[in-house]
Amino acid sequence: MDHRSAIRRRRLALPAAAVLLALGGCTGGVEGKPGAAGLRDGLFPRLGNGGYDAEHYGIVLDYDPARDHLTGRVTLDARATRDLSAFNLDFAGMEVTSATVGGERADANRAGSELTLRPADEIGKGERFRTSVAYSGTPRTLTDQDGSHEGWLRPAGGGALALGEPAGSMSWFPSNNHPADKATYDLAVTVPEGFTAVSNGELASTVTRNGRTTFTWHTGEPMASYLATVAIGRYDLKPVTTVAGLPVHTAVDRAAAKESAEVVGQLPEIVAWGKENFGPYPFSSTGVIVAPEGSAEYALETQNRPVIPADQLDTTTLVHELAHQWFGDSVTPRRWKDMWLNEGFATYAEWLWSEDHGGRSAQAHFDEVYAKPDDDEVWDFPPAEPPSAARISNKPVYERGAMVVHRIRRAVGDDAFYDLVQGWTKRYRHANASTEDFVRFVEERSDEDLTDLWDTWLYGEGKPKSP
Repeated sequence: MDHRSAIRRRRLALPAAAVLLALGGCTGGVEGKPGAAGLRDGLFPRLGNGGYDAEHYGIVLDYDPARDHLTGRVTLDARATRDLSAFNLDFAGMEVTSATVGGERADANRAGSELTLRPADEIGKGERFRTSVAYSGTPRTLTDQDGSHEGWLRPAGGGALALGEPAGSMSWFPSNNHPADKATYDLAVTVPEGFTAVSNGELASTVTRNGRTTFTWHTGEPMASYLATVAIGRYDLKPVTTVAGLPVHTAVDRAAAKESAEVVGQLPEIVAWGKENFGPYPFSSTGVIVAPEGSAEYALETQNRPVIPADQLDTTTLVHELAHQWFGDSVTPRRWKDMWLNEGFATYAEWLWSEDHGGRSAQAHFDEVYAKPDDDEVWDFPPAEPPSAARISNKPVYERGAMVVHRIRRAVGDDAFYDLVQGWTKRYRHANASTEDFVRFVEERSDEDLTDLWDTWLYGEGKPKSP
């Protein structure tokens, strides 16, 4: 996610029989208990749910921009991690019209953004089950604790843009809405003819009937719910292939096509540079969504193709968001307090790009940040210890996080540093990792005792006494 500016920071609903195929009947006689409503994340304790592991989401949406009305059905394939009598999904707004578990009707109750489903038969630990939830209404725009907006956004000129960091995805589909529970996705969106619907992954099909077009997208690699996106508007969708054979899907708002062409044209070069520095590109396709000017207050690293509003598009931002494909999207934080692993590395990627392309060195960028006075925001808290949800996008997470990465590079040397980075993205490819995992990995691979570095730069309060 990029916060360097002012804040910077729908296929018609299918018949139930087509989407409610059970993966296995629920087991009777299980003495289950309700799954937890919230994973007790230190910064967002109510996000996510306990008792099951989401494996796949099938999302079918039908959107009418004129009425700002969304009809949806989500089919979730999951595995119980304990005996369950009930379980929760995160879902904010809209009316739930039906719910099933294992093909049978389930009781559904709402309390704020918690949707509790109680299946007809309890679910045994280890059992795979299928849940389907149908809903409709006007999706909500959510206001984050830092004052920025996410969820279902409405760009000027019509259409919609769905962004989900940290909580916004629950405004347009029910999910286990925490980065610790990644899943694969199929998403079909039906919109009026003339509109384009763009999402993550690869475009599987485009079908037009009776003046409406269904765009179906498939994401085969695990994805955190906050990285899912839908962009509906007047987009030019251009699939091409890199020299290395990687599919590229770029979707550019038609009003911004001319002004954005030069930066968008750099995308294959940036991905190739990232591969050289960070290891193999972790997904089966790449791209970018250049959204209408003013459509969002920030850019976001939505998986496979970041969303960047046209007024925020530049090479540095594109480098930052594409670096997130390795750091954040493939290697995803275990908890929200680990977000510096996303933003510190993506910010450091900006410094490396500058260093490798005739700009200032990473050391010069480091020195510029270090020169800031003791009372600058960058020294407000340690990057690994954001004090509240409202501050996880503040400077210490980004800039001081990048300083931690640079200090590691200085401590171990360039060759060992790039070995570490590529080893890290390989070890935790498509998985979750914490700050503790990272510290342990760096020390094991480098065979260095970096206690002072961690104590000073990662966990230390205030400005370090020396650079």
